[in-house]
Amino acid sequence: MEKKHFTFDELMQLETRFRASLINSLGGFKSVALIGTKSASGQTNLAIFNSFVHIGANPPYIGFISRPDSVDRHTLENLQTTGYYTINHLNESIYKAGHQTSARFRREQSEFDETGLTAEYRSDFWAPFVAESNVQLGVKFIHDVPLEINGTLLVIGKIEHIYFPPGSLSADGYLDLEKLGTVAGSGLDSYHTTQRLDRLTYAKPGVELQSVAIDYLE
Repeated sequence: MEKKHFTFDELMQLETRFRASLINSLGGFKSVALIGTKSASGQTNLAIFNSFVHIGANPPYIGFISRPDSVDRHTLENLQTTGYYTINHLNESIYKAGHQTSARFRREQSEFDETGLTAEYRSDFWAPFVAESNVQLGVKFIHDVPLEINGTLLVIGKIEHIYFPPGSLSADGYLDLEKLGTVAGSGLDSYHTTQRLDRLTYAKPGVELQSVAIDYLE
């Protein structure tokens, strides 16, 4: 089948927003979640991100990419200043409100108030969680890594709290995000529900893969 083809030089000649939409689509379906922060003065902020990456499990670290701070980045400034932020999964009931957090609200405006989402505080954690989210992470900022190639930052944090409904965690530690209604993203503005094809056994040379049943804990 003949395929459409762009070279690097052709990509760089594309209209800016068109190129951004295309390149953002190439990563496939991605995690998309809301990062909740609170400034040192108590102003809450909520912003949608789609660049999360697993850093490690021992200890539990998670990362995301923040764009250059050539303009105000309230999320980045808040977490760097206070040291804490939350990551909250989107679901079907809040994806539109979540998308709206990408609008350029003023610093003194809280995206919680502007989108109708609810700031929730747990375990005396500084940053607000999103009450309507089924999977909530409380994260401590560790450090950021400048990526000189384009001026972005890889922000790395330590997961200090995880909250999710009972009956969604399996006996082997697998958290069933599909059961919890977590929404995936593609590109800059497309949201997707998921349907699991299979869950497979640990891959070993010469051993045939088997499907794995999910035995949920209460």
